[in-house]
Amino acid sequence: MHTAHWTGYENRRSRMIERLAQMGIGQPVLQAMAGVPRHLFVEEALRTRAYDEMSLPLGLGQTISQPYTVAKMTELLWGKTPQSMRRVLEIGTGCGYQTAVLVKLFGEVYSMERIAALLDKARAHLRAVKLVRARLVHGDGHLGLPECAPFDGIIMTAAATHIPEALLDQLVVGGRMILPIGTQEQHLWMIDKHASGIEKTQLDPVRFVPLLPGAI
Repeated sequence: MHTAHWTGYENRRSRMIERLAQMGIGQPVLQAMAGVPRHLFVEEALRTRAYDEMSLPLGLGQTISQPYTVAKMTELLWGKTPQSMRRVLEIGTGCGYQTAVLVKLFGEVYSMERIAALLDKARAHLRAVKLVRARLVHGDGHLGLPECAPFDGIIMTAAATHIPEALLDQLVVGGRMILPIGTQEQHLWMIDKHASGIEKTQLDPVRFVPLLPGAI
């Protein structure tokens, strides 16, 4: 019974990977996501829907992004010459799923979450899938992690109203930040930091929970 149960999830995950490939996601990110059991990051009652193309509630007013959004944001970060992306900061750990995908691809992963109860869940999820290499930090994502900076890449999983200045300061020259910006209408943005200044590229419309200040 257990074998059939797990096989069902494996089949669903395979279908998710096939769907993402058809949507244009490349092999490195597909392989990383194929190696992370997404159903273990959501509430038990929602596990049969874990591999569907939808966001799911995590409780505490938070959500897990739909698979394509995770894949696209990861690929945009990865696309900035993988060799130069050694140290990555994630703002908004959530359930830890995006964190786990980042761990599969990048050398050093730091992740910040403002809600302590959610961070505890993420720690448990990452332990369960044996992907504990990320350094998880409880704090305000607007401020970043100056003590661990600079970062080659920064990825944010909550919508900001603007690009947080502290995060730009913590990005290396040649680094890239991927984040949603907006309130009622949100778009994904790619921010590339050059010696000559900041290059901003507006991408797809998205829907994320807001990036809130403080830590609770």
